Amino acid sequence: MKIPIGHTGVHYEIFVRSFADSNGDGIGDLNGVTANLDYLKNLGVSAIWLMPISPSPTYHKYDVTDYYGIDPEYGTIDDFRRLVAEAHQRDIAVIIDLVLHHTSIHHPWFREASKGPDNPYWNYYKWLRPDEIKRRKLATRDITADSGERNPWHAVRGSSYPERYYGMFWSGMPDLNFDYRPVREAVFAIARYWLNDIGVDGFRLDAARHLYREFEEPKNHEFWAEFGQVVEEAKPGAYTVGEVWTRPEHIAPYFRGLKANFNFDLQLMLTDIVRNEDDTEELIEYLSYVHATFGTVNPQFIDSLLLSNHDQNRIGSMLKGKLDHLKVAANLLLTLPGLPYLYYGEEIGMLGMKPDEYIREPFLWDIRTRDKQRTRWQRGKYSTSQTVQPLAEQQANSDSLFNHYKRLIHYRNGHAVLNDNLSRLEQAGIRQKGIVAFIRQSSTSDQRVLVIHNLTKSPINVVFSPTEAWCRCIIFETAPGSLLADDQITVPGYSCVIVE
Repeated sequence: MKIPIGHTGVHYEIFVRSFADSNGDGIGDLNGVTANLDYLKNLGVSAIWLMPISPSPTYHKYDVTDYYGIDPEYGTIDDFRRLVAEAHQRDIAVIIDLVLHHTSIHHPWFREASKGPDNPYWNYYKWLRPDEIKRRKLATRDITADSGERNPWHAVRGSSYPERYYGMFWSGMPDLNFDYRPVREAVFAIARYWLNDIGVDGFRLDAARHLYREFEEPKNHEFWAEFGQVVEEAKPGAYTVGEVWTRPEHIAPYFRGLKANFNFDLQLMLTDIVRNEDDTEELIEYLSYVHATFGTVNPQFIDSLLLSNHDQNRIGSMLKGKLDHLKVAANLLLTLPGLPYLYYGEEIGMLGMKPDEYIREPFLWDIRTRDKQRTRWQRGKYSTSQTVQPLAEQQANSDSLFNHYKRLIHYRNGHAVLNDNLSRLEQAGIRQKGIVAFIRQSSTSDQRVLVIHNLTKSPINVVFSPTEAWCRCIIFETAPGSLLADDQITVPGYSCVIVE
Protein backbone atom coordinates (compact mmCIF):
# COMPACT_ATOMS: atom_id res chain seq x y z
CA MET A 1 0.00 0.00 0.00
CA LYS A 2 1.32 3.47 -0.91
CA ILE A 3 2.14 5.59 2.16
CA PRO A 4 0.15 8.86 2.09
CA ILE A 5 2.15 12.01 1.34
CA GLY A 6 3.34 13.68 4.53
CA HIS A 7 3.29 10.54 6.68
CA THR A 8 7.01 10.09 5.93
CA GLY A 9 9.83 12.11 4.41
CA VAL A 10 11.18 15.65 4.27
CA HIS A 11 9.72 18.47 2.12
CA TYR A 12 11.57 21.31 0.38
CA GLU A 13 10.17 24.79 -0.33
CA ILE A 14 11.24 26.46 -3.60
CA PHE A 15 10.89 30.06 -4.74
CA VAL A 16 11.11 29.26 -8.44
CA ARG A 17 12.29 32.77 -9.36
CA SER A 18 15.45 32.37 -7.24
CA PHE A 19 16.23 28.66 -7.52
CA ALA A 20 17.76 27.91 -10.94
CA ASP A 21 17.79 29.66 -14.32
CA SER A 22 17.71 27.30 -17.31
CA ASN A 23 17.58 29.78 -20.20
CA GLY A 24 19.96 32.57 -19.19
CA ASP A 25 17.37 35.32 -18.76
CA GLY A 26 18.32 35.77 -15.09
CA ILE A 27 14.99 34.51 -13.74
CA GLY A 28 14.58 31.07 -12.19
CA ASP A 29 12.13 28.84 -14.02
CA LEU A 30 10.36 25.49 -13.98
CA ASN A 31 12.94 23.87 -16.26
CA GLY A 32 15.58 24.98 -13.75
CA VAL A 33 13.74 23.05 -11.05
CA THR A 34 13.42 19.99 -13.33
CA ALA A 35 17.16 20.12 -14.08
CA ASN A 36 17.92 19.90 -10.35
CA LEU A 37 15.54 17.13 -9.30
CA ASP A 38 18.51 14.77 -9.04
CA TYR A 39 20.13 17.19 -6.60
CA LEU A 40 16.98 17.16 -4.46
CA LYS A 41 16.71 13.37 -4.69
CA ASN A 42 20.35 13.11 -3.63
CA LEU A 43 19.68 15.39 -0.66
CA GLY A 44 16.87 13.01 0.36
CA VAL A 45 13.82 15.18 -0.32
CA SER A 46 10.46 13.40 -0.77
CA ALA A 47 8.34 16.37 -1.91
CA ILE A 48 8.80 19.89 -3.24
CA TRP A 49 6.51 22.81 -2.49
CA LEU A 50 6.59 25.45 -5.20
CA MET A 51 5.65 28.98 -4.23
CA PRO A 52 3.04 30.44 -6.66
CA ILE A 53 3.65 29.70 -10.33
CA SER A 54 0.48 31.16 -11.89
CA PRO A 55 0.41 34.45 -13.86
CA SER A 56 0.73 37.52 -11.64
CA PRO A 57 1.84 41.16 -11.93
CA THR A 58 4.25 40.90 -8.95
CA TYR A 59 7.63 39.21 -8.53
CA HIS A 60 6.31 36.94 -5.75
CA LYS A 61 3.11 35.96 -7.60
CA TYR A 62 0.82 35.87 -4.55
CA ASP A 63 -1.75 37.92 -6.48
CA VAL A 64 -3.00 35.58 -9.19
CA THR A 65 -4.56 36.71 -12.48
CA ASP A 66 -5.20 33.21 -13.91
CA TYR A 67 -5.59 30.17 -11.66
CA TYR A 68 -5.29 27.79 -14.63
CA GLY A 69 -2.08 29.16 -16.13
CA ILE A 70 1.68 29.29 -15.65
CA ASP A 71 3.43 32.64 -15.48
CA PRO A 72 5.40 33.06 -18.75
CA GLU A 73 8.46 34.14 -16.72
CA TYR A 74 8.54 30.59 -15.32
CA GLY A 75 7.67 28.66 -18.47
CA THR A 76 4.64 26.90 -19.93
CA ILE A 77 2.07 24.40 -18.76
CA ASP A 78 3.98 21.76 -20.75
CA ASP A 79 7.16 22.65 -18.83
CA PHE A 80 5.21 22.13 -15.63
CA ARG A 81 3.73 18.82 -16.78
CA ARG A 82 7.27 17.65 -17.53
CA LEU A 83 8.46 18.77 -14.09
CA VAL A 84 5.67 16.78 -12.43
CA ALA A 85 6.40 13.69 -14.53
CA GLU A 86 10.16 13.86 -13.88
CA ALA A 87 9.61 14.39 -10.15
CA HIS A 88 7.26 11.41 -9.96
CA GLN A 89 9.85 9.23 -11.72
CA ARG A 90 12.14 10.03 -8.79
CA ASP A 91 9.42 9.44 -6.17
CA ILE A 92 9.28 13.16 -5.40
CA ALA A 93 5.79 14.59 -4.86
CA VAL A 94 4.89 18.06 -6.17
CA ILE A 95 2.87 20.46 -4.00
CA ILE A 96 1.88 23.90 -5.27
CA ASP A 97 0.97 27.08 -3.47
CA LEU A 98 -2.75 27.71 -3.93
CA VAL A 99 -3.67 31.32 -3.17
CA LEU A 100 -7.42 31.16 -2.61
CA HIS A 101 -7.79 33.92 -0.04
CA HIS A 102 -7.56 36.74 -2.61
CA THR A 103 -6.97 37.41 -6.28
CA SER A 104 -5.12 40.19 -8.09
CA ILE A 105 -7.08 43.32 -8.96
CA HIS A 106 -6.16 42.35 -12.53
CA HIS A 107 -7.97 39.00 -12.32
CA PRO A 108 -10.95 38.89 -14.75
CA TRP A 109 -13.30 38.28 -11.80
CA PHE A 110 -12.29 41.52 -10.12
CA ARG A 111 -12.16 43.50 -13.36
CA GLU A 112 -15.78 42.51 -13.90
CA ALA A 113 -16.82 43.00 -10.26
CA SER A 114 -15.36 46.51 -10.15
CA LYS A 115 -17.77 47.62 -12.89
CA GLY A 116 -20.44 47.94 -10.20
CA PRO A 117 -23.07 46.25 -7.99
CA ASP A 118 -25.09 45.01 -10.98
CA ASN A 119 -22.20 42.97 -12.39
CA PRO A 120 -22.56 39.15 -12.05
CA TYR A 121 -19.12 38.98 -10.40
CA TRP A 122 -19.81 41.66 -7.77
CA ASN A 123 -20.51 39.06 -5.07
CA TYR A 124 -17.20 37.27 -5.72
CA TYR A 125 -15.69 39.91 -3.39
CA LYS A 126 -16.58 41.62 -0.11
CA TRP A 127 -18.10 45.10 -0.47
CA LEU A 128 -19.51 47.55 2.09
CA ARG A 129 -20.62 51.17 2.02
CA PRO A 130 -18.52 53.59 4.14
CA ASP A 131 -21.44 54.27 6.54
CA GLU A 132 -21.87 50.53 7.13
CA ILE A 133 -18.14 50.05 7.68
CA LYS A 134 -18.28 52.80 10.29
CA ARG A 135 -21.47 51.55 11.94
CA ARG A 136 -20.07 48.02 12.27
CA LYS A 137 -16.71 49.34 13.54
CA LEU A 138 -14.81 47.53 10.76
CA ALA A 139 -12.79 50.46 9.43
CA THR A 140 -9.45 49.28 10.83
CA ARG A 141 -7.84 45.96 11.72
CA ASP A 142 -5.04 45.13 14.12
CA ILE A 143 -1.64 44.66 12.50
CA THR A 144 -0.76 40.96 12.61
CA ALA A 145 2.36 38.88 11.96
CA ASP A 146 1.15 38.23 8.41
CA SER A 147 -0.29 41.63 7.43
CA GLY A 148 0.63 45.22 8.23
CA GLU A 149 -2.51 46.59 6.56
CA ARG A 150 -4.49 48.64 9.12
CA ASN A 151 -7.07 50.10 6.69
CA PRO A 152 -8.38 47.12 4.70
CA TRP A 153 -11.29 48.80 2.87
CA HIS A 154 -10.35 50.17 -0.55
CA ALA A 155 -12.10 52.21 -3.23
CA VAL A 156 -11.93 51.24 -6.88
CA ARG A 157 -10.16 54.02 -8.74
CA GLY A 158 -12.51 56.08 -10.88
CA SER A 159 -15.65 54.32 -9.62
CA SER A 160 -18.91 56.23 -9.15
CA TYR A 161 -20.43 53.88 -6.56
CA PRO A 162 -19.68 54.36 -2.82
CA GLU A 163 -18.87 50.73 -1.89
CA ARG A 164 -15.37 49.72 -0.80
CA TYR A 165 -13.83 46.27 -1.28
CA TYR A 166 -12.04 44.39 1.49
CA GLY A 167 -8.35 43.61 0.97
CA MET A 168 -6.67 42.36 4.11
CA PHE A 169 -3.11 42.40 2.73
CA TRP A 170 -3.22 45.47 0.47
CA SER A 171 -5.38 47.15 -2.15
CA GLY A 172 -3.89 44.98 -4.94
CA MET A 173 -5.19 41.77 -3.31
CA PRO A 174 -9.00 41.86 -2.90
CA ASP A 175 -10.35 39.12 -0.60
CA LEU A 176 -12.73 36.61 -2.14
CA ASN A 177 -16.21 36.15 -0.65
CA PHE A 178 -16.52 32.53 0.48
CA ASP A 179 -20.11 33.05 1.60
CA TYR A 180 -21.00 33.20 -2.09
CA ARG A 181 -21.49 29.66 -3.38
CA PRO A 182 -20.20 30.28 -6.93
CA VAL A 183 -16.84 31.34 -5.45
CA ARG A 184 -16.55 28.04 -3.59
CA GLU A 185 -17.46 26.06 -6.68
CA ALA A 186 -14.94 28.00 -8.77
CA VAL A 187 -12.21 27.30 -6.22
CA PHE A 188 -13.08 23.60 -6.04
CA ALA A 189 -12.88 23.40 -9.85
CA ILE A 190 -9.39 24.96 -9.72
CA ALA A 191 -8.25 22.38 -7.14
CA ARG A 192 -9.62 19.50 -9.24
CA TYR A 193 -7.86 20.82 -12.35
CA TRP A 194 -4.40 20.85 -10.75
CA LEU A 195 -4.91 17.48 -9.05
CA ASN A 196 -6.50 15.56 -11.92
CA ASP A 197 -5.61 17.30 -15.18
CA ILE A 198 -2.06 18.31 -14.26
CA GLY A 199 -1.21 15.68 -11.64
CA VAL A 200 0.04 17.66 -8.65
CA ASP A 201 0.03 15.86 -5.31
CA GLY A 202 -1.42 18.54 -3.07
CA PHE A 203 -1.50 22.14 -1.99
CA ARG A 204 0.05 24.58 0.43
CA LEU A 205 -2.84 26.90 1.31
CA ASP A 206 -1.91 30.53 1.68
CA ALA A 207 -3.55 32.65 4.41
CA ALA A 208 -5.82 29.73 5.32
CA ARG A 209 -6.92 31.40 8.54
CA HIS A 210 -8.09 34.60 6.87
CA LEU A 211 -10.87 33.57 4.48
CA TYR A 212 -13.14 35.00 7.16
CA ARG A 213 -12.35 37.59 9.81
CA GLU A 214 -11.46 36.42 13.30
CA PHE A 215 -14.96 36.82 14.75
CA GLU A 216 -16.25 34.43 12.05
CA GLU A 217 -13.48 31.84 12.41
CA PRO A 218 -15.84 28.82 12.66
CA LYS A 219 -16.72 29.56 9.01
CA ASN A 220 -13.04 29.02 8.15
CA HIS A 221 -13.13 25.59 9.76
CA GLU A 222 -16.30 24.72 7.86
CA PHE A 223 -14.86 25.82 4.51
CA TRP A 224 -11.61 23.88 4.91
CA ALA A 225 -13.53 20.77 5.96
CA GLU A 226 -15.47 21.01 2.71
CA PHE A 227 -12.31 21.76 0.72
CA GLY A 228 -10.56 18.76 2.27
CA GLN A 229 -13.43 16.53 1.22
CA VAL A 230 -13.29 17.87 -2.37
CA VAL A 231 -9.53 17.25 -2.54
CA GLU A 232 -9.80 13.73 -1.13
CA GLU A 233 -12.58 12.82 -3.56
CA ALA A 234 -10.63 14.28 -6.50
CA LYS A 235 -7.37 12.52 -5.60
CA PRO A 236 -7.39 10.17 -2.60
CA GLY A 237 -4.30 10.69 -0.45
CA ALA A 238 -3.55 14.17 -1.82
CA TYR A 239 -1.79 16.40 0.70
CA THR A 240 -2.90 19.72 2.15
CA VAL A 241 -0.94 22.00 4.48
CA GLY A 242 -2.30 25.26 5.87
CA GLU A 243 -0.71 28.55 6.76
CA VAL A 244 -2.46 29.06 10.10
CA TRP A 245 -0.50 31.12 12.62
CA THR A 246 -2.26 31.28 15.98
CA ARG A 247 -2.43 29.44 19.31
CA PRO A 248 -2.56 25.61 19.21
CA GLU A 249 -6.17 25.41 20.40
CA HIS A 250 -7.16 27.70 17.50
CA ILE A 251 -5.07 25.76 14.96
CA ALA A 252 -6.59 22.40 15.98
CA PRO A 253 -10.01 22.86 14.26
CA TYR A 254 -8.25 23.34 10.91
CA PHE A 255 -7.19 19.68 11.09
CA ARG A 256 -10.81 18.75 10.37
CA GLY A 257 -10.18 19.60 6.72
CA LEU A 258 -6.41 20.01 6.32
CA LYS A 259 -3.97 17.16 6.81
CA ALA A 260 -1.13 19.39 8.03
CA ASN A 261 -0.52 22.85 9.44
CA PHE A 262 2.74 24.73 9.97
CA ASN A 263 3.99 25.08 13.54
CA PHE A 264 5.18 28.70 13.52
CA ASP A 265 5.43 29.05 17.31
CA LEU A 266 7.77 26.06 17.40
CA GLN A 267 9.91 27.70 14.72
CA LEU A 268 10.41 30.79 16.92
CA MET A 269 11.11 28.59 19.93
CA LEU A 270 13.77 26.52 18.12
CA THR A 271 15.65 29.68 17.12
CA ASP A 272 15.74 30.90 20.74
CA ILE A 273 16.75 27.53 22.16
CA VAL A 274 19.66 27.11 19.72
CA ARG A 275 20.82 30.73 20.10
CA ASN A 276 20.71 30.59 23.91
CA GLU A 277 22.16 27.05 24.06
CA ASP A 278 19.55 26.25 26.69
CA ASP A 279 16.00 24.90 26.70
CA THR A 280 14.53 27.73 28.73
CA GLU A 281 11.38 27.42 26.57
CA GLU A 282 10.68 23.85 27.84
CA LEU A 283 10.35 22.64 24.27
CA ILE A 284 9.13 19.10 24.87
CA GLU A 285 6.51 20.11 27.44
CA TYR A 286 5.19 22.66 24.96
CA LEU A 287 5.14 20.20 22.05
CA SER A 288 3.40 17.57 24.18
CA TYR A 289 0.62 20.07 24.86
CA VAL A 290 0.41 21.06 21.17
CA HIS A 291 0.20 17.47 19.97
CA ALA A 292 -2.42 16.55 22.58
CA THR A 293 -4.47 19.56 21.44
CA PHE A 294 -4.23 18.65 17.74
CA GLY A 295 -4.93 14.98 18.48
CA THR A 296 -8.32 15.73 20.02
CA VAL A 297 -9.52 16.95 16.60
CA ASN A 298 -7.61 14.59 14.30
CA PRO A 299 -5.39 11.77 15.63
CA GLN A 300 -3.72 11.61 12.17
CA PHE A 301 -2.62 15.27 12.29
CA ILE A 302 0.69 16.17 10.61
CA ASP A 303 2.70 18.78 12.51
CA SER A 304 4.71 20.63 9.84
CA LEU A 305 8.04 21.83 11.21
CA LEU A 306 10.25 24.61 9.88
CA LEU A 307 13.25 26.77 10.76
CA SER A 308 12.33 29.59 8.36
CA ASN A 309 10.40 30.23 5.16
CA HIS A 310 9.70 32.88 2.52
CA ASP A 311 7.98 35.16 5.07
CA GLN A 312 10.52 35.02 7.88
CA ASN A 313 14.13 36.02 8.43
CA ARG A 314 16.35 33.13 7.42
CA ILE A 315 17.60 30.86 10.19
CA GLY A 316 21.14 31.44 8.85
CA SER A 317 20.91 35.14 9.76
CA MET A 318 18.98 34.55 12.99
CA LEU A 319 21.89 32.38 14.17
CA LYS A 320 24.48 34.81 12.69
CA GLY A 321 25.81 32.17 10.30
CA LYS A 322 27.38 30.20 13.16
CA LEU A 323 27.96 26.71 11.73
CA ASP A 324 27.69 24.86 15.05
CA HIS A 325 24.34 26.51 15.82
CA LEU A 326 23.03 25.82 12.32
CA LYS A 327 23.89 22.15 12.73
CA VAL A 328 22.08 22.02 16.09
CA ALA A 329 19.02 23.63 14.47
CA ALA A 330 19.13 20.99 11.71
CA ASN A 331 19.45 18.25 14.34
CA LEU A 332 16.30 19.44 16.10
CA LEU A 333 14.30 19.99 12.91
CA LEU A 334 15.07 16.53 11.56
CA THR A 335 14.60 14.50 14.74
CA LEU A 336 11.48 16.03 16.31
CA PRO A 337 8.21 14.26 15.48
CA GLY A 338 6.43 15.84 12.52
CA LEU A 339 7.10 16.68 8.88
CA PRO A 340 10.24 18.84 8.39
CA TYR A 341 10.34 21.56 5.73
CA LEU A 342 13.58 22.97 4.35
CA TYR A 343 13.45 26.42 2.76
CA TYR A 344 15.63 26.39 -0.38
CA GLY A 345 19.23 27.24 0.51
CA GLU A 346 18.76 26.45 4.18
CA GLU A 347 20.89 23.36 3.66
CA ILE A 348 23.86 25.55 2.68
CA GLY A 349 23.24 28.19 5.37
CA MET A 350 21.90 30.97 3.15
CA LEU A 351 21.35 34.28 4.92
CA GLY A 352 18.54 36.81 4.65
CA MET A 353 16.67 39.46 6.62
CA LYS A 354 13.47 41.29 5.72
CA PRO A 355 12.21 43.00 3.62
CA ASP A 356 10.99 39.90 1.81
CA GLU A 357 13.12 40.25 -1.34
CA TYR A 358 16.20 39.67 0.79
CA ILE A 359 14.95 36.43 2.31
CA ARG A 360 14.29 35.18 -1.25
CA GLU A 361 17.73 35.72 -2.78
CA PRO A 362 19.28 33.57 -5.54
CA PHE A 363 20.39 30.05 -4.63
CA LEU A 364 24.22 29.73 -4.67
CA TRP A 365 25.07 26.73 -6.83
CA ASP A 366 28.75 27.67 -7.24
CA ILE A 367 31.06 30.67 -7.10
CA ARG A 368 29.75 33.35 -9.47
CA THR A 369 32.33 32.83 -12.26
CA ARG A 370 31.36 29.15 -12.52
CA ASP A 371 27.66 29.43 -11.68
CA LYS A 372 25.64 28.96 -14.87
CA GLN A 373 22.34 28.49 -12.98
CA ARG A 374 22.41 31.40 -10.54
CA THR A 375 19.50 33.75 -11.06
CA ARG A 376 20.08 37.48 -11.52
CA TRP A 377 16.61 38.95 -10.94
CA GLN A 378 18.07 40.45 -7.79
CA ARG A 379 21.62 40.86 -6.58
CA GLY A 380 22.33 39.04 -3.33
CA LYS A 381 22.63 41.38 -0.36
CA TYR A 382 23.01 38.75 2.38
CA SER A 383 23.80 35.53 0.50
CA THR A 384 26.84 35.94 -1.75
CA SER A 385 29.86 33.74 -2.52
CA GLN A 386 31.75 35.83 0.08
CA THR A 387 29.25 35.30 2.92
CA VAL A 388 27.98 31.75 2.20
CA GLN A 389 29.99 28.83 0.88
CA PRO A 390 28.22 27.81 -2.37
CA LEU A 391 26.81 24.33 -2.81
CA ALA A 392 29.61 23.01 -5.07
CA GLU A 393 32.22 23.81 -2.40
CA GLN A 394 30.09 22.41 0.42
CA GLN A 395 29.51 19.18 -1.48
CA ALA A 396 33.29 18.65 -1.50
CA ASN A 397 33.64 19.41 2.24
CA SER A 398 32.63 16.49 4.47
CA ASP A 399 32.19 18.84 7.47
CA SER A 400 29.91 21.30 5.65
CA LEU A 401 26.37 22.17 6.64
CA PHE A 402 25.13 20.63 3.39
CA ASN A 403 26.72 17.26 4.13
CA HIS A 404 25.40 17.47 7.70
CA TYR A 405 21.85 17.91 6.37
CA LYS A 406 22.29 15.20 3.77
CA ARG A 407 23.59 12.66 6.28
CA LEU A 408 20.80 13.44 8.76
CA ILE A 409 18.06 13.27 6.13
CA HIS A 410 19.31 9.98 4.70
CA TYR A 411 19.53 8.40 8.15
CA ARG A 412 16.07 9.72 8.99
CA ASN A 413 14.63 8.35 5.72
CA GLY A 414 16.00 4.89 6.47
CA HIS A 415 14.79 4.62 10.08
CA ALA A 416 11.25 3.37 10.72
CA VAL A 417 10.59 5.63 13.73
CA LEU A 418 12.46 8.78 12.69
CA ASN A 419 10.79 8.69 9.25
CA ASP A 420 7.34 8.22 10.82
CA ASN A 421 5.98 11.77 10.76
CA LEU A 422 2.95 10.60 12.76
CA SER A 423 5.12 9.11 15.52
CA ARG A 424 4.15 10.13 19.03
CA LEU A 425 6.25 12.31 21.30
CA GLU A 426 6.95 11.05 24.83
CA GLN A 427 8.82 12.90 27.54
CA ALA A 428 12.12 11.43 28.68
CA GLY A 429 13.12 11.44 32.34
CA ILE A 430 16.32 13.37 31.57
CA ARG A 431 16.45 16.92 32.98
CA GLN A 432 19.84 18.57 32.50
CA LYS A 433 20.89 22.10 31.57
CA GLY A 434 21.97 22.40 27.95
CA ILE A 435 20.17 19.19 26.97
CA VAL A 436 16.96 18.51 25.03
CA ALA A 437 15.88 14.87 25.30
CA PHE A 438 12.72 13.11 24.15
CA ILE A 439 11.34 9.75 23.07
CA ARG A 440 9.67 9.07 19.74
CA GLN A 441 7.23 6.18 19.68
CA SER A 442 6.23 4.62 16.34
CA SER A 443 2.60 5.20 15.32
CA THR A 444 2.36 1.63 13.96
CA SER A 445 4.53 -0.57 16.24
CA ASP A 446 6.19 -0.82 19.66
CA GLN A 447 9.48 0.55 18.32
CA ARG A 448 10.84 3.71 19.95
CA VAL A 449 14.03 5.77 20.13
CA LEU A 450 15.54 8.18 22.61
CA VAL A 451 16.91 11.38 21.04
CA ILE A 452 19.38 13.53 23.01
CA HIS A 453 20.61 16.96 21.87
CA ASN A 454 23.55 18.79 23.41
CA LEU A 455 22.92 22.49 22.76
CA THR A 456 26.31 23.58 24.14
CA LYS A 457 29.90 23.48 22.89
CA SER A 458 31.21 21.17 25.67
CA PRO A 459 30.56 17.41 26.03
CA ILE A 460 27.89 16.59 28.62
CA ASN A 461 27.51 13.37 30.59
CA VAL A 462 23.79 12.72 30.47
CA VAL A 463 22.46 10.57 33.29
CA PHE A 464 19.53 8.30 32.45
CA SER A 465 16.49 8.20 34.68
CA PRO A 466 14.80 4.83 35.47
CA THR A 467 12.46 5.43 32.50
CA GLU A 468 15.43 5.09 30.11
CA ALA A 469 16.38 1.60 31.37
CA TRP A 470 15.47 0.19 27.93
CA CYS A 471 18.22 2.22 26.20
CA ARG A 472 20.98 -0.16 25.16
CA CYS A 473 22.98 1.17 22.21
CA ILE A 474 23.81 4.27 20.20
CA ILE A 475 22.48 3.91 16.65
CA PHE A 476 23.38 7.37 15.29
CA GLU A 477 25.54 10.33 16.24
CA THR A 478 26.02 13.63 14.41
CA ALA A 479 29.55 14.06 15.79
CA PRO A 480 32.13 11.45 16.86
CA GLY A 481 32.82 10.85 20.52
CA SER A 482 29.55 9.73 22.08
CA LEU A 483 29.82 6.95 24.64
CA LEU A 484 27.14 4.86 26.36
CA ALA A 485 28.15 3.22 29.64
CA ASP A 486 25.88 1.89 32.38
CA ASP A 487 23.24 4.52 33.12
CA GLN A 488 24.82 7.48 31.38
CA ILE A 489 25.83 8.69 27.95
CA THR A 490 28.44 11.23 26.87
CA VAL A 491 27.08 13.56 24.19
CA PRO A 492 29.70 15.67 22.37
CA GLY A 493 29.21 19.43 22.07
CA TYR A 494 26.67 20.74 19.54
CA SER A 495 25.61 17.22 18.63
CA CYS A 496 22.75 14.79 18.67
CA VAL A 497 22.73 11.12 19.68
CA ILE A 498 19.98 8.59 18.97
CA VAL A 499 19.65 5.56 21.23
CA GLU A 500 17.66 2.32 21.03
